[in-house]
Amino acid sequence: MYVDHLTLADYRSYVSVDVALTAGVTVFVGANGQGKTNLVEAIEYLSTLTSHRVASEIPLVRAGAERAIVRAGVRAGLDDDRRILLEIEIHPGKTNRARLNRSPLKRPRELVGMLRTVVFSPEDLSVVKGDPAARRTFLDALVINRWPRMAGVRADYDRVLKQRNALLKSLAGREGGSRRPDEYALSTLEVWNTQLAEVGAELLEARLDTVADLMPHAAEAYAGIAPTNNVATADYRCGVDLAGVTGRAGLREALLTAMAEVRADELRRGVSLVGPHRDDLLLSLGELPAKGYASHGESWSYALALRLGAFQLLRADGIEPVLVLDDVFAELDSTRRERLARGVVEAEQVLVTAAVGADVPALLAGERFTVANGEVT
Repeated sequence: MYVDHLTLADYRSYVSVDVALTAGVTVFVGANGQGKTNLVEAIEYLSTLTSHRVASEIPLVRAGAERAIVRAGVRAGLDDDRRILLEIEIHPGKTNRARLNRSPLKRPRELVGMLRTVVFSPEDLSVVKGDPAARRTFLDALVINRWPRMAGVRADYDRVLKQRNALLKSLAGREGGSRRPDEYALSTLEVWNTQLAEVGAELLEARLDTVADLMPHAAEAYAGIAPTNNVATADYRCGVDLAGVTGRAGLREALLTAMAEVRADELRRGVSLVGPHRDDLLLSLGELPAKGYASHGESWSYALALRLGAFQLLRADGIEPVLVLDDVFAELDSTRRERLARGVVEAEQVLVTAAVGADVPALLAGERFTVANGEVT
């Protein structure tokens, strides 16, 4: 899979840009602030409807413009002539519009899975050193990359969680007090419990399967990037006792049991205390947690290993994702640069951004563009 053409209109710093791309390695070189990351971010957004740089869509639209357009031609593979045209029209605060081969889609989410990407960026360090939300985001993105329908499951989970939290907030402080919750409110809570357990079990099952499948690849990648005696491992930390629990039905019942156990606390505090939204991924090197114990270099190596592991896992699933290396080489010493390059050069398409072209290893020699003053040449 690779992108053969990218067109942007009013996206970030670009009024308009049109770039023909090829399989293999493409490097975008330019000083900071010239817009090179905007190009690869646009491809990522078309793939996932998210950005590794911002949570809001507002910065994606050029200042003064009402909407932005991202359009890309995607080839199925090096030996496959099939081509699709993907387009997303971004309207911050309104409903976005998506098209496949010029035909409108009912929901933008239907684009997810048409183009697969794995993105390496300086922000990846937060997966190792940051808070649990960064690790959940990383894991869910990989889950959706493997099974695009999980984007809908994740959206459903967020919707149910929001509704359940709103109800809990309205009931906060009533349990055990003079104003006890009425039976209707409590029965409504039971409905949300059931729905949260249903979609939560599906998301949790996918996460657990993905961690189990990912870590052998990630451990191998870490050993290649930073050869030491410390093995990279990960342990999924769930707020629910999973001992002896198997299958989605078992996970669903475990979630319902846990919600019943913390019901009084939830009613007092007005927030959902059980579910995948509170879980974490404990990353370790040897016997010690990476967070708080790993050096900066070790943390970077682990973050890169997770992305390389994700790349290899998708390939094992029969998926050839586009690899994006966004300003990564500047953060690495020469040894890690070469090892990273060896780990990604086999991808069908590698898109690299760099402020200094010399930072990119010779192994990743390929087509090169200069990005300056809003132009790509």
